[in-house]
Amino acid sequence: MQLASPTPLRRFAKLVTEVLAPWVWVVWLPAAIGWSATGTAFGALVWGAVVAVFGAVIPMAVIVHGARRGRWDNHHVTRREDRLVPLLTCVGSVGVGIAVLALAGAPHEMVALAAAMVSTLVVTTAITLAPGGRGWKISVHSGVAFGAIAILAIQSGPWWALLWAASALVAWSRVELGDHTTGQVCGGAVLGVLGGGGIYSAGLVLLG
Repeated sequence: MQLASPTPLRRFAKLVTEVLAPWVWVVWLPAAIGWSATGTAFGALVWGAVVAVFGAVIPMAVIVHGARRGRWDNHHVTRREDRLVPLLTCVGSVGVGIAVLALAGAPHEMVALAAAMVSTLVVTTAITLAPGGRGWKISVHSGVAFGAIAILAIQSGPWWALLWAASALVAWSRVELGDHTTGQVCGGAVLGVLGGGGIYSAGLVLLG
């Protein structure tokens, strides 16, 4: 039986999910924070690259490799039970990135950013992989999108919070595609704002 063609709305949701995927946020956000912290293109490039490599490039390389070998369904790892290795890879990679930043004398904003990333990943892993099969597939897409804008607003001013419209679009796309429920994307948003934003703020205070 031939499957029905996806509707324009569903195609748009798929586009949003890909264009505003977590790794995309984790590539450009460190550069933006690096620019704000140092006021130089060099600072944005160097420190942003360190966080982006350990926060996005290395984890995505592992995830894409696993998807191609059939270890999980796709590069978004939509099945909850498949998320252990990808999430732990992200946690470990960002943890190494924090060590590199600290040893290299990076601006405290960059260390705080990486700390916020790894902390929210740890919480996401704990929620998703709760023992006994009672885990909840909290939306990583939503969490990263809302957390990124929260951190940017804390660093560069409240007007940046207007970009939460883009984060809301990401959350909508995950529900439209059937990959998450409304509750799961809302949970991700709360974790991103309170967890990511809160830990970033605390890091600025402790490291500043």
